[in-house]
Amino acid sequence: MPRATKIEPERGGARTRLLEAARDIIRQKGFSGTTVDDLCKAAGVTKGAYFHHFSSKEALGVAAAEFWADTTSALFAQAPYHKPEDPLDRVLAYIDFRKAIIEGDPAEFTCLVGTMTQETFQSFPAIRDACATSILDHAATLEPDIAAAMKLHGTTASDWTAQSLARHTQAVLQGAFILAKATNDPAVARESVDHLKRYIQLLLA
Repeated sequence: MPRATKIEPERGGARTRLLEAARDIIRQKGFSGTTVDDLCKAAGVTKGAYFHHFSSKEALGVAAAEFWADTTSALFAQAPYHKPEDPLDRVLAYIDFRKAIIEGDPAEFTCLVGTMTQETFQSFPAIRDACATSILDHAATLEPDIAAAMKLHGTTASDWTAQSLARHTQAVLQGAFILAKATNDPAVARESVDHLKRYIQLLLA
């Protein structure tokens, strides 16, 4: 989910500013490459304030994943893709929305929790689990529309479910973000999202 990468803290108390800094810097430099000094400088707080709120870097990573989930959930809940009456149109509008926000520098539109998962899935299980919760909870928001589209359009399936298709959308998006980083080209990510839309249309239309 894109949030413009910031240099100055945005708002709120020290904890919020540190989480905003983590959101932005980790997407730029990765979890391992982000230091306490980086976070404190961007947030405009002291190291004492950092360690008051976070006992370890792992604790910061877990909190950052939860902060990401909370803030992006609010944004997606208000997004325009919920408006169409046909549930299939809502699913396709979601894909269009995801494509539309893939622009600019990869650090501005790629996923914080996807980035952290790749680095921490073995070394920091608590961060991995928090990231999984964020990704899978977001996928679950698509399940009702997919299930309704299957029912409305008479789609039957023996080897996939609304849940598995919802999770597949996130697999494609996370892979698209990796390609965008690898090529430094958001167009490559948008291309993958176009294929995802075609695939869903073939399944559900």
